[in-house]
Amino acid sequence: MNSIKNDLVDSYNKQAIHRDKSFSPDWKKRERNYFLKHLYNNNKRTLLEIGAGTGKDSLFFKENGLDTRSIDISPEMIKLCKSKGLHAEVMSFDSLDFPNNHFDAVWALNCLLHVPKKNLPEVLAEISRVLKPTGLIFIGIYGGKYFEGVWEEDSYEPKRFFSFYDHDSIKEVLTEFFDIEYFQVIPASVVGGSLDFQSIMLRNRRSTYEQN
Repeated sequence: MNSIKNDLVDSYNKQAIHRDKSFSPDWKKRERNYFLKHLYNNNKRTLLEIGAGTGKDSLFFKENGLDTRSIDISPEMIKLCKSKGLHAEVMSFDSLDFPNNHFDAVWALNCLLHVPKKNLPEVLAEISRVLKPTGLIFIGIYGGKYFEGVWEEDSYEPKRFFSFYDHDSIKEVLTEFFDIEYFQVIPASVVGGSLDFQSIMLRNRRSTYEQN
């Protein structure tokens, strides 16, 4: 996984400025607003964004009253997060430097799709660890087909590694740690391209997390 991470850091460092100038489509904003509303309704106030990129979503949540932390493995992305006044640091989401039961919520948009399938359970366990009991997590990933490997059509250099899941397969993995409260498929015809978008809200199943 280290070689995958190194290539991802290189790719995203090179694309940081370009990605900071891009705009989120309306369908992504609707899913984000839905999650924010659910956070309000459940009295959730602290949020960790993993794979935060340039920090646009973290800034949105901060401006809407949440106490946010942002992490990404790309130093260039974290520089852009900090330029927006965000509390951000370089960190990998498979090794979170936070205490157990620390956050009310986690936002994970288009980052877990870079995790090899064999490693996803341990990443989900780490996210579950830092979430409070009954904490909420939003996971947004492209999928609808089953694939793992370097995406040869990728325009980034080095080309990025992706893991995609069909809808039943991703549910099976996620429900090992979380209860699914919302699973919405945005079809490829709306997203653009050959993949659907899986918009998923989950609740942490752990009532407590016991330290070893």
